[in-house]
Amino acid sequence: MQKPSVKCALLSTMIAKHRWGTPITKEDLLRLSAIGDDYRIAREVYDELRSEPYMIYRGNRGIELNSSNFEALADVLYYECGWEKWEIESRLKHYEGIEDHDWA
Repeated sequence: MQKPSVKCALLSTMIAKHRWGTPITKEDLLRLSAIGDDYRIAREVYDELRSEPYMIYRGNRGIELNSSNFEALADVLYYECGWEKWEIESRLKHYEGIEDHDWA
């Protein structure tokens, strides 16, 4: 089994912990994610995630998923993280329009 990338591990945790309007801080996300000893890399990836279109940066409160742009997140999960379509459909509950998503 291939080890997931740090980015994919952080996203997986964010999706599992996603609650509308509730950001997660960098420290909490790193503590909860399966990143092994990759804390330095995880901190850098967190900083990169802040500017992604599927994230909302809330300053000191942390980042949260931007449910209005789950199309971009679904593409990352599918192409970069190797998630199957069914897994994305079952875990991105608030992705309106997933039935029309182009997986090609």
